[in-house]
Amino acid sequence: MMVRKSKGITEKHIRVLEFVNDYQSEYGRPPSIREIGEKVKISSTSVVNYYLEQLEKKGYIERDNRVSRGMRLTEKVSEILQVNTDMFHIPVLGPIAAGIPIPELEPGANYFTDSEADAVDIARSLLPAKENGNSLFALEVKGDSMIDAMINDGDIIVMKPAKEARNGEMVAVWLPRDNEATLKYFYKEKDRFRLQPANPTMKPIYIKKTEPLEIKGKVVMVIRKMEKVA
Repeated sequence: MMVRKSKGITEKHIRVLEFVNDYQSEYGRPPSIREIGEKVKISSTSVVNYYLEQLEKKGYIERDNRVSRGMRLTEKVSEILQVNTDMFHIPVLGPIAAGIPIPELEPGANYFTDSEADAVDIARSLLPAKENGNSLFALEVKGDSMIDAMINDGDIIVMKPAKEARNGEMVAVWLPRDNEATLKYFYKEKDRFRLQPANPTMKPIYIKKTEPLEIKGKVVMVIRKMEKVA
């Protein structure tokens, strides 16, 4: 990965951002402070936190200290982590909400919308290196079941089509039993599937393995809803 230097940013800052970006891309959630320290060879968690505070002040990350792993990269990261300047036009196919089916999606397919308003532009540098931006799609989040993962009502989730998932991955799922689409962490248990919200006020959804469950995609990144200024 190519990098561009920015005022006040050291090699250590860049290594932290690179690891957070790579970890988020692979696991669908940010790393812990301890994991960051182990990767970039910082023995003290307080020192890791110091670097994160600096990156937050400079606008490269956003943090929510009320939440475990409450951190996300911002689009400003493209000023430092630079693969190239290509932009991907990713279609927003609709909301992910109860009672609204997710469109049929196939890995490797290309998705388009008729309206320019129904799409988001993402710099290649913000996407995992292994992802082909042309196969990605986006959905608008409805509800607050994933707020502790820093995904709020109105945010846009960028996803890659998938029909299977590993434990702990964040996925979009269609539940024919309930006529419901949902965004949750996925876990395969002995005789059932557990769809875990990231909200302590909500209970998991349990689906027996004998019941239908359709995984539609895995989360690649989240785009925060921009608040209107009065």
